[in-house]
Amino acid sequence: MKLVVTGGAGFIGSAFVRMAVAEGIDVVNLDKLTYAGNLENLAPIEGEPNYKFAHGDICDAAFLHRLLTDQKPDGIVHFAAESHVDRSILSPGAFITTNVNGTFALLEAARAAKLARFVHVSTDEVYGSLEEPLEADENFPLVTNSPYSASKASSDLLVRSYFKTYNMPVMITRASNNYGPYQFPEKLIPLMIMNALEDRKLPVYGDGQQVRDWLYVDDHCRGILSVFRKGREGEVYNIGGNRSLANLSVVHNILELTGKTEALIEYVKDRPGHDRRYALTNEKLTRETGWEPLMQFETGLAATVDWYRNHPAWVDRVRSGAYRDYLAQNYAHR
Repeated sequence: MKLVVTGGAGFIGSAFVRMAVAEGIDVVNLDKLTYAGNLENLAPIEGEPNYKFAHGDICDAAFLHRLLTDQKPDGIVHFAAESHVDRSILSPGAFITTNVNGTFALLEAARAAKLARFVHVSTDEVYGSLEEPLEADENFPLVTNSPYSASKASSDLLVRSYFKTYNMPVMITRASNNYGPYQFPEKLIPLMIMNALEDRKLPVYGDGQQVRDWLYVDDHCRGILSVFRKGREGEVYNIGGNRSLANLSVVHNILELTGKTEALIEYVKDRPGHDRRYALTNEKLTRETGWEPLMQFETGLAATVDWYRNHPAWVDRVRSGAYRDYLAQNYAHR
């Protein structure tokens, strides 16, 4: 099997690429290398014969056509997206360009190439904020409250339309909040871990009672592979960790794991349109493919804290921007 993986230098994408390569799948990693794309995340598989990197933009239709014609993959797993809600509030235009227009360009290229599979990776944020005890299944209405979630819902519907209109073999996955090693420090868990390790303030939005379901990144990647291999064309599959916690509870867990006190918590003004509670059920994916999350949250969080504690050089390079030199250093001769 050969896959083109878009956004394979990002947090979740790179975890998927490492897993797929380890399983013997041929992978072509297509990434534009925006601020969150870090090729250092893929250093463990550099030099593997079944891994290639392609530097390019999913909005570039001519480039996509050349890539798919040259590589002749069996399918695409589409991670590439602008993904941080705070950034979407400040600069929504980039989210429309990448998440909507980029997905359109990729669908057109895949349709022309007559690929056998197209998996579009989305988010539970498209379901909006849910009151307890509701949990969204795959038929739940889409109610978006940020430019990020609106752009993802738009791309979801675009992907679905290509199945209905062109009979393209597409599938959509919607996952809950991911965590684990190599996550860019703008997200809640890595930001809180790094600040706690350095005795810096931990900024908590509002009252910290926003509820999220937490999914270890490797469990997410296994779920996507399950969908690619066993999922039904035209279907949506939720992927969740079956562990809902308030943000403040997560922060308290991190303080305990790092040996710090609540004195580091700093409550800050809540962000506009902040969804109160996300919740989904992944019963469909489990029923149809046998997948289920394996990592317990407490175990996964402890492992994640240990990873950041043991990789200060990676953290320093990300903060300084030096990680972006990796492309020139390692690919200039290729």
